[in-house]
Parts: sequence; C-alpha cells; structure tokens
Amino acid sequence: MIRAKDAKSKTVQDIIKANIGSHVEVILTDESAIYPYALDKMQTRIHKTINHSREYAHGDVHTNTVESAFSLLKRGIVGTWHKVSAKHLPAYLDEMCFRFNNRKNQFLFRDTLIKLILSPNLEYKD
Repeated sequence: MIRAKDAKSKTVQDIIKANIGSHVEVILTDESAIYPYALDKMQTRIHKTINHSREYAHGDVHTNTVESAFSLLKRGIVGTWHKVSAKHLPAYLDEMCFRFNNRKNQFLFRDTLIKLILSPNLEYKD
C-alpha cells in the first residue's frame, strides 16, 4: 500500500513506474478511466480489466485480492484505531501490508516475538 498525494494519472503513472518492473506478466485493475493514461505502451499490452457493473471476476481477471487488502485496512481504521493521521499513515499502511502478507503464516506469533526481541528500541520521539 502506498500513500498517494492524489489520484491523477501522472501520480498513478509515477507509482506504477516505481513499483512495477518489466518482469510483470499481467496488470489487473478495474475499468477506471485513469489507467489508459497512466500505463505505458508495454504495460497496456499486459493490462486486463474487470467491469464490476457486470461481473466480479472473469476467469483469472479480478480485483478481489486488492479489495481484500483494502477491506482489512478499513476494518483496522474503524475497529482498532478509530482515527488515522496523515502524518502516521505510512506506518498504518505498513502494518496492514504485514498483516495481509502474513495472514496465512501459522508461525506468526513466534515470528513476531522473535522480531520484537531482535529489533532495536524505538524511542517515542522517533
């Protein structure tokens, strides 16, 4: 998850360039009008969309994974934090990415304890 200053095509294009390499086989999105302007020619060839007004999935083409990740973030804001400040938003996003990426880790508690024990102290001022 990335904090973006806006959802304009130039901003989305910069985020795509910074995070999607040439090794990517397919880019799956909804039918937002922003993507034709944000994707370059090579990315347009591997871009597949799903029209949610007609269906939620078409074979392997869906946005269910990203919608699940955003749902986890929204539940965190509403149910756990209640309010999120713009200053600390990257930390909240990092936590949700960690939770989502480790949702099937059967050793999550152990791994978290090990990380806490081995990490340096973080001062409140930092």
